[in-house]
Amino acid sequence: MVTLPAFADLHVHFREPGQTWKETIRSGSLAAARGGYTLVCAMPNLDPVPDSPETLAIEQAAINKNAIITVLPYCSITKGRKGKEPVDFEALKNSCVAFSDDGSGVQDQHKMREAMRAAAAADVTLAAHCEDNTLLKGGYIHDGQYCKAHGHKGICSESEWGQIARDLELAAETGCRYHVCHISTKESVELIRQAKASGVKVSCETAPHYLTLCDSDLREDGRWKMNPPLRSAEDREALIEGLKDGTIDVIATDHAPHSTEEKAKGLQGSAFGIVGLETAFPVLYTQLVLKGLISLERLTEAMSTAPRKIFRLPAAPEDRIEVDLDTPYIIDSNSFLSKGRSTPFDGMTVQGKVLKTYYNGYLVYDSTKEKAGA
Repeated sequence: MVTLPAFADLHVHFREPGQTWKETIRSGSLAAARGGYTLVCAMPNLDPVPDSPETLAIEQAAINKNAIITVLPYCSITKGRKGKEPVDFEALKNSCVAFSDDGSGVQDQHKMREAMRAAAAADVTLAAHCEDNTLLKGGYIHDGQYCKAHGHKGICSESEWGQIARDLELAAETGCRYHVCHISTKESVELIRQAKASGVKVSCETAPHYLTLCDSDLREDGRWKMNPPLRSAEDREALIEGLKDGTIDVIATDHAPHSTEEKAKGLQGSAFGIVGLETAFPVLYTQLVLKGLISLERLTEAMSTAPRKIFRLPAAPEDRIEVDLDTPYIIDSNSFLSKGRSTPFDGMTVQGKVLKTYYNGYLVYDSTKEKAGA
């Protein structure tokens, strides 16, 4: 058993308010504690969208009542997440962690420039879901060999990296602090690497599935469908190199729960998104650290300390976890505390089980009792 600093996740979906049959603040924060997280940042694709003090207050009330760890809300970049009119950053900046239209990219370059200028003036961070809708063409998995061999419609890599390239130019122009969500392509890594070298205020994240899986692993099952999709083995290798050299700052789960029915319609018909809070560390420890691809120290930094630094959040020295690094176990989605069950890692043998999670010095998860919120 080892003790590590508790994890922080910059990208989760807790679905409350608006879609509580998928997840709630309570179930999501329980799942987070079980995975070793004591701080998560909740994306704003909610109903109502937190785009004003009034709508944000609805989500914050649910957090105050039901969260067992720190849950920090995002507000949207544009009103209603419609990509047209920027929100009032000044009015919201002291009540949210950052701003994102996650689930959709801001399509209009002029609107994104307007938002970045206002964000720079307010000294807030924009966290962008980068996706050019004109390049999607009905695709739902990566436009690679599996896609062609099985008759699916593909999502090209440029739909991601093209919008990143656009935004990096805008960030350089405006001085906005810019964070790129869930990157999945080798081109994205290189663009961000170059931008950092030239002094752009950019950070980025990738997710455990992009670091450990690729499109050759795909199966005809909705639990393999996420957005961005699993890319090629070459893309995965570039992501690992980006993590190693610091181009990729943090690992975020993009925890995105859906109902069983929504994920039971195969690759084409299922909703985009998988859960990840309860599997992230053991999967990454098993697939990256034990295979000698990165060190435990680098993994801990990417999951614990770097997320807090990027969003200028205070350190939490009393937040820690106890982990069994040696005993193998099998991931069983039926045991999840999240309402979501859809993960491509179900049935995988891993090491790195979180035994206990302490938040503000208090025990909030104990595996010996399999009960969070104690």
